[in-house]
Amino acid sequence: MATVMRNASRLSVLPDPEYLPDRTVSERAAHGRALRDQAPHDRHRVWRASARRIDPIAILERQAQSRIPELVPIRNGRMAASPFAFFRGAAAIMAADLAGTPTSGLRAQLCGDAHLLNFGIFETPERSLVFGLNDFDETLPGPIEWDVKRFAASIEIAGRELGHSSNDRERTAIAAVRSYRESMLQFAEMRNIELWYTRLSVDDLRKRLAQAADRGSGRAVEKSIQKGLRHERLATFDKLVEEVDGHLRFRSSPPILVPVEDLLDDEQRTRYAPVIVSFLEQYRASLDPHIRALAESYRFVHIARKVVGVGSVGTRAWAVLFVGRDQHDRLILQLKEAQTSVLAPYAGAGAYESEGRRVVEGQRIMQAASDPLLGWYNLEAWDGQLHDFYVRQLWDGKSSIDITKLSSAGLRAYGESCGWTLARGHARSGDRIAIAAFLGPDDSFERAIADFAVAYADANDADHQRLIDAIDAGRLVSQADV
Repeated sequence: MATVMRNASRLSVLPDPEYLPDRTVSERAAHGRALRDQAPHDRHRVWRASARRIDPIAILERQAQSRIPELVPIRNGRMAASPFAFFRGAAAIMAADLAGTPTSGLRAQLCGDAHLLNFGIFETPERSLVFGLNDFDETLPGPIEWDVKRFAASIEIAGRELGHSSNDRERTAIAAVRSYRESMLQFAEMRNIELWYTRLSVDDLRKRLAQAADRGSGRAVEKSIQKGLRHERLATFDKLVEEVDGHLRFRSSPPILVPVEDLLDDEQRTRYAPVIVSFLEQYRASLDPHIRALAESYRFVHIARKVVGVGSVGTRAWAVLFVGRDQHDRLILQLKEAQTSVLAPYAGAGAYESEGRRVVEGQRIMQAASDPLLGWYNLEAWDGQLHDFYVRQLWDGKSSIDITKLSSAGLRAYGESCGWTLARGHARSGDRIAIAAFLGPDDSFERAIADFAVAYADANDADHQRLIDAIDAGRLVSQADV
């Protein structure tokens, strides 16, 4: 199995030339106001499917062509579970839909899949807990409205699933987008370095939910925090790892977790060692020198294929076990295939030829404090195709809030925290002064986006039913998790 290294970068990673500091603050603000006049907020209110809209099921079928065939039915099954589960896996469908919607022309580094469950709690390198975005598979520079609209639609869809009234759902969506707008206005007033170090701590999140006077929401946050801390204490490693004859290895739990030796034939086993060596060399080379020293202090032990997420199911994902000073000093890295962002056909190519590096660099820009072990590599796999991967810790105190435990007031407070976080991610890469001026001091933007969210949630419901119908008709195969 040959490995291929490719040119990692092009000339610029800036998402928008407006960001360059060759304009005064007043000029940048005037530019944002002019864009608001050209693209009024009210234009964002309505969404209707175009007569030329691509069949959503055809988009899923096209994505399946680049995925591991035996895992695609699991993805279909997970997406069929509910309209919100479908929405989580339908980033490519919504990207195609958003491409035909109005935009201001203001760009920033996008998450690309900004829904409620792609925010969560994680540890900084200093081991403090912060709240932030935690999934960047689709990250790419693009129009700011795309992230905001996907975020707002996720609130409406989740609220329907939780049984919240239409009035409560509207108030939650408006509050969340208002938080985005008002936070951007605050960020526009900050010094650049002050913005860069701004974070939303878990204590801040506690206070926000406490102000919602919702005990249940507070308990949900505390449970999520404790779950993250248990991950740090390695208790949950026992779910994946076992000791056999004095040696650590991944458990076998197909199809969700499958040790590598159960996947390879005799010929492939002979090429297994060079593949691991190449992975380690490329990955370590992608790290900063001081982090590389840490990574090199761990010894490779075992690798297994692991099914992850909803939309990601079927892409190549591996869990890799390492040990440090002894068998109790364990580290698990996740190697996750990075395919072309679903935004790329509509937002343009990114700054990196390596899709793995695209994910890593996008995460570093948008996230409050990224995993220091983030890296990337590529290889030519058994199918003869070149595949890009990014690498991160599988567990690092990460945890997400169980939104099913939140009342409507709790979800509103949580949505406001997510809106703050999304605004901060955009402000770090886009022209935050022009964006703030475009958003303006009134509530017209959030009200328009909330109306869009209702219209798109209706379309998502219909698309979810199309998936169920396609499964019932035999067009798609569905498999429940084992």
